Amino acid sequence: MKYNHLGVPTARRFAGEIELPHLKVTVSDHLANPYRIQWQRYWDDAPYPDLVKQVPHVAFEVEDLAAAIEGKTVIIRPNSPGPGILVAFIELDGVPVELIEVDRSRIKGEI
Repeated sequence: MKYNHLGVPTARRFAGEIELPHLKVTVSDHLANPYRIQWQRYWDDAPYPDLVKQVPHVAFEVEDLAAAIEGKTVIIRPNSPGPGILVAFIELDGVPVELIEVDRSRIKGEI
């Protein structure tokens, strides 16, 4: 696994907001700071568990998402926020963890 970002839920507006209507969330660019912190404001009708909407999560890139979530408590099933990216959330001892599979042939630069 490779560290990707720390996601921090907030109800406040923040600089550099990026709206993701298909996911019903507004995020910041985690590449804009050296610690890869991403602010996240979930929309009122966002269909995610409160655990994800209220508790910070750490995100890791994995080689094989299906293998990485096997036998884990999946709280957000695999989905694609954008081309070449597949993500899922698991719960580990009351904390959400995001796992990300990246198809580098479809992505230019870092994610």
